[in-house]
Amino acid sequence: MVSVYIHIPFCKSICTYCDFSKLYYNDDMASNYLDALKKEIKENYNGEEIYTLYIGGGTPSSLSKNNLDKLFNIIKMFKGNIEEITFECNLEDINDELCKYLSMNKVNRLSIGVESTHDKYLKYLGRNYSSSDIEKKILIAKKYFNNISVDLMYAIKGETIAELKEDINFIKKLDIKHISTYSLIIEKHTILGNNNTSYIDPDLDREMYDIICMELDEYHHYEISNFAKEGYESKHNLVYWNNQKYYGFGLSASGYIDDIRYTNTRNMSEYLNGNYRSDIDSLSLNETIENEFILGLRKIDGIDIDKFNKKCDMDILNIDIVKKLLSENKLVIQNNSIKIRKDLIYVSNSILSDFIGENYE
Repeated sequence: MVSVYIHIPFCKSICTYCDFSKLYYNDDMASNYLDALKKEIKENYNGEEIYTLYIGGGTPSSLSKNNLDKLFNIIKMFKGNIEEITFECNLEDINDELCKYLSMNKVNRLSIGVESTHDKYLKYLGRNYSSSDIEKKILIAKKYFNNISVDLMYAIKGETIAELKEDINFIKKLDIKHISTYSLIIEKHTILGNNNTSYIDPDLDREMYDIICMELDEYHHYEISNFAKEGYESKHNLVYWNNQKYYGFGLSASGYIDDIRYTNTRNMSEYLNGNYRSDIDSLSLNETIENEFILGLRKIDGIDIDKFNKKCDMDILNIDIVKKLLSENKLVIQNNSIKIRKDLIYVSNSILSDFIGENYE
């Protein structure tokens, strides 16, 4: 079985931290895009049973009713009884009509970009709703979906520890099953990036991460940035972190099929003309093993030793960089898994980078 990611690049508004590849919603363009999406899937989907489906963006909830119908008719092309279908929503799009429609079309998980519960930060991030809307909209969604994930942004310029705790307590009060947390990074080619907005103090960023981990201690902290009530871990995202196969369909989507990683074009004209791929990389065994480490060690529980040995046909404990990091106590063995030491999770990138360029063959 494989998984599928579908990218819908349209938005009703562009957030200040989103890159400029996002497109303002236009119904005719969206319809043409979905025609191209259907064609791409027909040409590239090999008929495997589908395990999970993630419909992301942009914002899929920006689609009109006609285009939503079109999208879900396209999804019927996939085979299998899909276990998890996630649909990304902007908070302002949530209403009874949309939620009922999605649940009737077998969506069983919503991902909602809340970002903050403070009006001043919502305005800073370019969100078109206020803190008073959040509870109301989420309560509507909860009438139809038990499995809801929310995104929480932290380390926003000017944000205090007290405000971060207020955000966390607000979300916990709503009994949200999954929380993804992201430190705000100001990227080039965004409104904030063009305004030369400064980063938050690194020490405060670290303190905020530690506070998030403590405040969400009743959740399963299963990946660097993700927390879930037991049984509500994202099955789709675990496909990525377990370095398993998935299709990426749509503008700028990425996939990993038959030891080939590919990325689609970011150019809409090229995509509509059927020129989907912009980058195709056939992976060597060495690169595949490298990805096993870089992705798998993002999980708090790390890499299962027996599964790695069977998948890669080698003993993980005989790999030089693994032995080195174990000797330095940066990696530890627990419950037959190798993982990054808990207090080093925040600086995990510095450890993961050690696996790049190693010779594993």
